[in-house]
Amino acid sequence: RMVFSKYCRHNTKIIETVHEIFKQAKDLIGEISFKVTVTGSAGMGVAEDFNIPFVQEVVASGDFIKNNYKDVRTYIEIGGEDSKVIFFDENLCPEIRMNGTCAGGTGAFIDQMAVLLNVPVADLNTLSENSTRIYPIASRCGVFAKTDIAALLSENIPKEDIAASVFHSVAIQVITALSRGMDVNKKILIGGGPLMFYPELIKAFIKILDLKDKNDLIIPEHPELIPAIGTCFANKGKLFNIKDILSVFTNVKKSKSNKSSKNKKSLPALFKNCNEFELWKKKHDKNQVPKVDISKVKDSDLFLGIDSGSTTTKLVLTDDKGQYVLGYYCSNNGNSMDAVKKGFLFIRDKFEKAGFLPKVVRSAVTGYGEDLIKAAFSINDGIVETIAHYYAASKFTKDVSYILDIGGQDMKAISIKDNAVCDIQINEACSSGCGSFIETFAASMGYDVAFFAELACKEVKPYDLGTRCTVFMNSMVKQALKDGVDISDISAGLAYSVIKNSLYKVLKISDPSVLGDKIVAQGGTFRNHAVLRALELLLKKDVIRPDISGLMGAYGAALIALENHKKIGSISKKIMLFEKNSTEIEYRGKEIECTGCENRCMVNIISFSNGNKFFTGNRCERYFCANSNLDYRGKNLIKEQTKLLFETGMELEKSSNLTFGLPRCLNMYDNFPFWKNFLVVCGFNVVLSSPSDSSLY
Repeated sequence: RMVFSKYCRHNTKIIETVHEIFKQAKDLIGEISFKVTVTGSAGMGVAEDFNIPFVQEVVASGDFIKNNYKDVRTYIEIGGEDSKVIFFDENLCPEIRMNGTCAGGTGAFIDQMAVLLNVPVADLNTLSENSTRIYPIASRCGVFAKTDIAALLSENIPKEDIAASVFHSVAIQVITALSRGMDVNKKILIGGGPLMFYPELIKAFIKILDLKDKNDLIIPEHPELIPAIGTCFANKGKLFNIKDILSVFTNVKKSKSNKSSKNKKSLPALFKNCNEFELWKKKHDKNQVPKVDISKVKDSDLFLGIDSGSTTTKLVLTDDKGQYVLGYYCSNNGNSMDAVKKGFLFIRDKFEKAGFLPKVVRSAVTGYGEDLIKAAFSINDGIVETIAHYYAASKFTKDVSYILDIGGQDMKAISIKDNAVCDIQINEACSSGCGSFIETFAASMGYDVAFFAELACKEVKPYDLGTRCTVFMNSMVKQALKDGVDISDISAGLAYSVIKNSLYKVLKISDPSVLGDKIVAQGGTFRNHAVLRALELLLKKDVIRPDISGLMGAYGAALIALENHKKIGSISKKIMLFEKNSTEIEYRGKEIECTGCENRCMVNIISFSNGNKFFTGNRCERYFCANSNLDYRGKNLIKEQTKLLFETGMELEKSSNLTFGLPRCLNMYDNFPFWKNFLVVCGFNVVLSSPSDSSLY
């Protein structure tokens, strides 16, 4: 019988929160004796502090289910930073699955999406109730999901639909990532805070699992407390009374605040003292791109470069010699078009104060929003991002050997040999080494990202946070805060983690000598002095950071626009981007179903007042190739390929008592004709599995 319970967020103040809960318990039920056992992600540290037993949370949940819900065959729980599924056989023997290297599909993931939508997390459920459409959102990585949501926001998709799509993506992530071949058998029990407080999330699971009978899904009385209740059943704890445990908590808080720094997992300090930092900063301040004052370009041809990134938008104007005239840098806030408009207005205002408007004769755009911005504002050229960064770096440093660009959600490493790009590496499945990695942590602890970065450059002892998923590292930070680690030490530790993720997880660099001696650091993340210093210390090399490191993509795009202008000469003419009302773009949207293949993708067609169209919703050649013609229905090459691979040669089949099964997957899409003929010659009948579909997935 439950006599007291409490569920609340601790916001990294674990000891203080538990102390307050016991005070509330004392006020409600008085001075009683009880046994204490601990579970949870941060529970092991608490158990060690108090020398009391610890139970792993999935084990605790499994014991609770076996004792109270003997007909349950699948248990699904979503926590703050982890999700778990337990499959029970007929004898209630558990098969346990937990997320490992990625924290997509967890409560923290939902929190991040609420921040991006600029709504309180409690309002997501209310929004979702009024949705009319589900859109695909990447859920494997919270940082990548931001890209999808930013795109939806820029298309004015209702927040109601986006909220429902977030819940749908979480359910998809949990089921596909954790089932991995196991059947989600009924009856199903759910647990965890998100499934308690978001009924719309439960509906997403019901839809995906196709639960038509309401009795197939069991929602317990307190789903958010299942691990805690299971821990009670463990009954291992020592006997305490509330007065004694409050006293112990008070002593632990004091000991944490007085904890010796010798116990910290410290990395080498970024700077020995403030003087060293100032000297280092002066050295890097000398890395200036060639510039020219606005007053001197009144009659000059100018060239515009736009870098429409995942989290920020950058604009740069250059003159006909490639000299930097003016730049603009801002956050997207989920709307790339609006960010570009603000950039135009900023530039126009600067030139109006100089007494004239810029004469822009050619423009180029790069980055995530390349196609959208090119269509919306009639930009001349679309540039591959890596090439734009190479042009900028080579203009700044003629004999550049290596370029490391770290943006908001991606990183690019470009190797240069004999003045040509010879290798490119980019991140794919994880964004924990990117700019929003630090930005997220700063925001979660209530700091402005610039001030948070400055803290790392003091005389501190960087805390070793390792290299992990953005959301998982929250646990490391919480443990560090619980141990009394200073915020400045954590900020410096995060700078190390960003670079370690880039060098060791993404680029897999074991020998820094392969990078050469002219390494250029680009991207907004390198505006953070601590990140740049961490890169130099780990590589044991000096690194060149241009003074416009965050604008280098846009600068490179402007340089390419200049080069293209020189190639075509007089064909280029003045662009009216900065005239009055030139940025007032009208557009309308239309949604259609593509029938080019069996995927049946929903495609949004955005028609702009300038006559351009932008397609979003899938990435196949039917709508996205450079010379697409919607009136021409080309051949379905995937269908042709499938026929050639899997149907040609089936007449070779011979009668045999032996049958060999081949799966229609992976390298069989290349090698099936060989294995088919080989096995037939060897005397087998060959059976091919059926095509994959959504239900099999």
